[in-house]
Amino acid sequence: MLTILPFIVIVVGGMYYAISRHKLTIPAAITGAIIAVSIFAGAGYVGFIMMTMFFLLGTLATAHKVDNKKQIGIAEANKGRRTASQVLANAGVQGLLGLFKVADAQHQSLYLLMIAAAFSSATADTLSSELGSVYGKRFYNILNFKKDLRGLNGVVSLEGTLAGIAGSCIIALLYAIAAGFGKGFIIVIIAGTAGNLFDSVLGATLERKGLLKNDGVNLLNTAFAAVVAWALF
Repeated sequence: MLTILPFIVIVVGGMYYAISRHKLTIPAAITGAIIAVSIFAGAGYVGFIMMTMFFLLGTLATAHKVDNKKQIGIAEANKGRRTASQVLANAGVQGLLGLFKVADAQHQSLYLLMIAAAFSSATADTLSSELGSVYGKRFYNILNFKKDLRGLNGVVSLEGTLAGIAGSCIIALLYAIAAGFGKGFIIVIIAGTAGNLFDSVLGATLERKGLLKNDGVNLLNTAFAAVVAWALF
């Protein structure tokens, strides 16, 4: 009981903070708590800390220079307040992997790596889009690298891509503190970057055509990163 007490306190406190500060809707906070329990059950505190870091970095990046984002029409809707579907899209794969990790004791190290890769991708995607839109100098379509409009689906910048890689490195560092600075550390960075780029490809194709919404893109980029990590394991 003493082992999980800090987890319970942090989750309840985090829910209260996120709801009171309008960072999450009530359904989103409940969804996040359920996913947090799933991740904690499988990956312990290291998984939960990765989830918390993703949320903190995403919140800070979304709020950063929000007035500038509003002026150019790329600010998050509803003042960046996350919905349940957005929470599920960014962390649902990780929650499922946490349950798999509980059920399959023989491959626990693999599931932890895949969870880290998925959070690496989610973090990279958020930081690259939120910070790249502010600090980017030139913007290109991911498919043909022709100049394109800032903020459009599938548009990338060097600055945003580097911000995304930095986000992947942060998650990889948290993973390595628990699992060691070996091959897995590099895999988490590679998988997170691959997932982020895959997100842009989906944005430039299916999302622009209206065949896929942003939540679907986010869910698929985290799943893709997890598969990349599995392939490289």
